[in-house]
Amino acid sequence: MAINPINGISVPSTPTPTPAVKPTQGEQKVNFNEALDSAINKVNNDQQSLGVAIEDLLAGRTQDVVPAVAAMAEADISFKLLMGVRNKVIEAYKQTMNMQI
Repeated sequence: MAINPINGISVPSTPTPTPAVKPTQGEQKVNFNEALDSAINKVNNDQQSLGVAIEDLLAGRTQDVVPAVAAMAEADISFKLLMGVRNKVIEAYKQTMNMQI
């Protein structure tokens, strides 16, 4: 029993590699160290604003709970994101160190 070929299907050619994208005049390059410092500073600022919001609420300077809850949610999310990035960086470092040369 012979197998009949399927008509109408074409095999795509091998894609040509695209050159590396260079930033245009309006874009800026950001190195990893600057991006990491910026993220850490953002998390630190979020944590500090959370502390101020909680102090204001506990001291009775404000009766509105919403700013404290919003600050807590923002600080929590930014901290979890930073920890996720940290874990990925550590994992990549370990994989790099385990590479055989």
